[in-house]
Amino acid sequence: MAIDQVHDLQKVFRMILHSMSRPGTISSIETIMEKADYRIPCNQAIWLTIMTLLDAEVTFHLLSEHHQGLIRKISEHTQARYAPINEADYVIVLKDTDESAVLEAMECCKNGNLINPDQSSTWIIESSQLTNDGQLMLTGPGIKTMCKLQTCFTKSMWQAREKRTKEFPLGIDLIFADDDSQIVCVPRTTKTEMLEVK
Repeated sequence: MAIDQVHDLQKVFRMILHSMSRPGTISSIETIMEKADYRIPCNQAIWLTIMTLLDAEVTFHLLSEHHQGLIRKISEHTQARYAPINEADYVIVLKDTDESAVLEAMECCKNGNLINPDQSSTWIIESSQLTNDGQLMLTGPGIKTMCKLQTCFTKSMWQAREKRTKEFPLGIDLIFADDDSQIVCVPRTTKTEMLEVK
């Protein structure tokens, strides 16, 4: 059975909105993923997120060491246009991306401005397994007290992200997707802190 480009992607969109409003809450899109059969060099969850959010009105930038050919496929399927990192509405990060490339992109990506804070980039990140444990602690709107989270991001990456979100309402929104059909969101309003290992 193939993906329904309207109904199934609407379900993914609602799941992303749910996760954005409840930062750190891990959601599953497995039932939709069972229909996915795209021949692409990234996990199906990241691809469905791309298919859901990108269209002809937005631009994107791809961070990948070995799969730059995916740029053409993304444009073909979504009609979105490729753009330099400092102009892209969406930044897509695949697992094979080096940490230094992520840190450089974090410094250069769109961060909005005080007049138009919404003119910032949203990151869609192919992650290792997402879990609610680990050293990262999340606090802020949509979180009752605090929430722990484990993603592919290193301490340096989270520190770079904190710098970009320091001056509210500026900042970037992060969407992580893993091989187990799980997604989790960390919006710009969420504060992150790396706990020390005892």
